[in-house]
Amino acid sequence: MTIQPTHDTKPQPQRAVVLHIEQPNSRYEGARAKPAPSSLELRKPEERLAEAVNLASALGLNIVHKDIAVLKKYHPKTLMGVGRAEELAEIVEAKDIDVVIVNAILTPSQQRNLEVAVDAKVVDRTNLILEIFADRAQTKAGKLQVELAQQLYQRGRLVRAWTHLERQRGGLGKTGGPGERQIELDRRMIIDRIQYIKGKLTEVEKERDLQRKSRERQGLPVVSLVGYTNAGKSTLFNALVSGDRGAETEDAFVKDMLFATLDPLMRKIKLPSGKECIISDTVGFVSDLPHELVKAFASTLEEVTLSSIILHVHDSASVESEAQGADVRDVLLSIEANEIPTISVANKIDMVKDLPAFLEHDAMAISALTGEGIQNLLEEIDMYLAKDEVTVNVEVPAADGKKLAWLHANGQVLKQEMEGETWHISVRLKEKDLYHVQ
Repeated sequence: MTIQPTHDTKPQPQRAVVLHIEQPNSRYEGARAKPAPSSLELRKPEERLAEAVNLASALGLNIVHKDIAVLKKYHPKTLMGVGRAEELAEIVEAKDIDVVIVNAILTPSQQRNLEVAVDAKVVDRTNLILEIFADRAQTKAGKLQVELAQQLYQRGRLVRAWTHLERQRGGLGKTGGPGERQIELDRRMIIDRIQYIKGKLTEVEKERDLQRKSRERQGLPVVSLVGYTNAGKSTLFNALVSGDRGAETEDAFVKDMLFATLDPLMRKIKLPSGKECIISDTVGFVSDLPHELVKAFASTLEEVTLSSIILHVHDSASVESEAQGADVRDVLLSIEANEIPTISVANKIDMVKDLPAFLEHDAMAISALTGEGIQNLLEEIDMYLAKDEVTVNVEVPAADGKKLAWLHANGQVLKQEMEGETWHISVRLKEKDLYHVQ
């Protein structure tokens, strides 16, 4: 059974409780001594609860109660302890709750025990995010990646549905009862489905690999947009490509909601110097991003690892901007993209008087919505891509239009003169591209 998505025909949305669990090792500290604090240290419990409410609301749930449970110790059975579980059960009964959203990662047994204790469906943070991704996926690749993540998540939770049958073992215990047999059947079905999806994704990855090799042959650098979900990446993507877009070009989907973009979108643009590059919009990150999603979206995230430059887009209007930035850096580290040159972009400056202190001196201030600062950002990208370039003189036959076009697309042409049937060109190129003109 899944959470009822917004597009379902059910007349009334499901009634939900959102409970943020503040565990002993995630306590917010006002004073931070570390030079690079984690998002848990930066984010207040109230802010983490607010994000969980937003995540639940993204699925159209009717949030009728929200609360924070501060734990003094970890409870292996239900995570939150008997007393808190009893209080939650009373709320569920009194307010006719359908779904309990627990903003924490629950083990299968904890989820099962809580469902018994509160007599309602219990969804942890991982399952909630998976449900949102499933509701947002549009393309074939996106749907396959989300289903793979869901299957990986469910594979470890088969015991939930069959615990009551596990005791029905007969004979001398050498042969499993119906519960054990059903678990094995379900596990085999899930494993088979996982293998099928991986096979389909391999086909998608081959197609992407061909596209990637085509870009590499053209010598076009890739500039990837990364950032917390709803930071304005897709709006910025559209702003960056708008000056170079033809009527047939597809815009990135833009909406004020979490995970509006799941599928990567790439467009070629021309920079102020005349050079071309690829701008890539990517899926938004989030704190405690489920491991299953990182695995399922590996091929999508690989595009980021192959970037020439990363634009880390911050929502400068959010009170959680610094914590969100730490979450994004954690994901970049996990996919080994943390060494790629990165430009910090403080977006939504039309909504703030002053930039957050941590962004004040290091970020490009822009408004993707109004266009303020976009030209400066393009020039900054141009400057980054111009690093490690050398000036060379090249002779190109007038009939070799392909080579001439490549030089204009991938270098900065400083001088171009025709002598007889030959172009004499002075051009700045990256050292790695010099073999193209030798």
